[in-house]
Amino acid sequence: MKDLTLVAILIAGSILNLQAENEKEIKAAIKHITVYPDRAQVSHEASVDIPAGTTVLRLTGLSPYVDAQSIQVRGKGDFTIMAVNQQNNYLQNLEDIPEVKSIRSQIESLQTRVEDERAVLDVLKEKAAFLVANRPILIKETAFSIEQLKSVMDLYTNSMEQVTTTTLKKNRLIKEYEKQIAALQQQISDKFGKQLPSGEISVTVAADKPGAGTLSFSYVVTNAGWYPSYDIRVEDITKPVTIFYKANVFQNTGVSWKDVKLSFSNATPWVAGNVPVLSPWFIDFYVPPTGIRIRGMASLSKSVRAPSAADEAMAEKGAVMEAEAAPVAVEKNVGETTVTFDVNPPYTIQPDGKVQTIEIQRTTSPASYKYVTVPKLSPLAYLTGSITDWAQQSLISGEATLYFENTFVGKSYLNVNQLTDTLSISLGNDNSILVKREKRKEFIATKVIGSNKTETYSFLITVRNNKQNPVRITVNDQLPVSSNSNIEVTPVELSGGRFDPATGEVKWDLDIRQSETRQLVLTYSVKFPKDKTVILD
Repeated sequence: MKDLTLVAILIAGSILNLQAENEKEIKAAIKHITVYPDRAQVSHEASVDIPAGTTVLRLTGLSPYVDAQSIQVRGKGDFTIMAVNQQNNYLQNLEDIPEVKSIRSQIESLQTRVEDERAVLDVLKEKAAFLVANRPILIKETAFSIEQLKSVMDLYTNSMEQVTTTTLKKNRLIKEYEKQIAALQQQISDKFGKQLPSGEISVTVAADKPGAGTLSFSYVVTNAGWYPSYDIRVEDITKPVTIFYKANVFQNTGVSWKDVKLSFSNATPWVAGNVPVLSPWFIDFYVPPTGIRIRGMASLSKSVRAPSAADEAMAEKGAVMEAEAAPVAVEKNVGETTVTFDVNPPYTIQPDGKVQTIEIQRTTSPASYKYVTVPKLSPLAYLTGSITDWAQQSLISGEATLYFENTFVGKSYLNVNQLTDTLSISLGNDNSILVKREKRKEFIATKVIGSNKTETYSFLITVRNNKQNPVRITVNDQLPVSSNSNIEVTPVELSGGRFDPATGEVKWDLDIRQSETRQLVLTYSVKFPKDKTVILD
């Protein structure tokens, strides 16, 4: 029986040794990363020596945010891939990123200083104890003259004062060091949290004989992505518009992307590709809810934001850098459903969540310019540009920084989700065009005829061009629109403006010469029962 037990133990040990010999850890540098709007596909490649038999190859040091369903492994060589598995190793942490290493180094330096100061405190404590212990012996066993006694007392007092003062200073210094250590530790905790486990992909391969091979790994990680932004520059309204297309990339996967080739794709491969199916649309009579509800209306349009001092400073700095630096080499690949920008020079992106901006496209397009003003809402004239070939530029909606005549004018939003052949962009307001809307009080009147009351309103719109060149400008205003058959709105004078009765919108398209002033009259009347109230002002 004892012999059988011994044999069983030996067999079990042999199996464990065999498993240990047939498991091999490999490292593979990141070769290429394709960044999607909210995730990234990472590709590795490794050369491996494969022994005969069955071997488990473990690719370690990966992000713990790997999507297991996205893993692809390809091999080249005289072997067979039997299985692929993914797991996180909680016994092995990922290497700290450089910023964390720097903070930990500061903490270690401060801790060393604390140890040094505590050592000095121990010496001071021993010195103080020595002075106190020898004070009675010194006075009792020695005969002193008055002068000698005074000298001894001064020496003792000065020594004790020095020890006490130095002790206080050292304690204060230790307290300050410990405060700095706590702040740095809190910074690591708040910003980076605890250390992440190491992700692993295990590949089981089988080979009849030893040989060399190549393994290619590909997988998708979350906690990474990119979003577009733009610099839109117009030197003057006689020249084309230049659009600087930028990719803002970020990642917090726990693994540094060191000197890797990057591609930016507008694809969304995680969205289901199935054609949606319509379900029956059932309708019934509407039963209004009880109680009173107040309804409001919010504007969904994105307007130009006035530049702040910080914006202007950053934009001015960016303009200087743009003028001095040439764009990086980028190759654009247009597929059937996606567009990918392949950046040639390698980049390093740290896993700290910080945004790194990379210019991926610079295009110059002919554009037609005109000014638009809505004097009822604003006395400003806004310059707009219309681009006809925008569909070929592979743009994505995003925030745009506007420059006109080499000056930062504000921020806007480039909206490419429009079913038109022309892309309209806003280039901010121009203070060289003055707009004013005022009531013509002498033409405002109220008349009562029979059971009806008619109120007449009139406005004078003045537009002046102070620029050194002629401009085209569209002036927008409106008349009220009646939603009640007892209320009748009649345009009286529109100075040739185009009137849309369905929306009440009135438009004037004007060509104004330099230093010219144009005036428009908007007059309308509203008739309604005199016992009713209509708010018109």
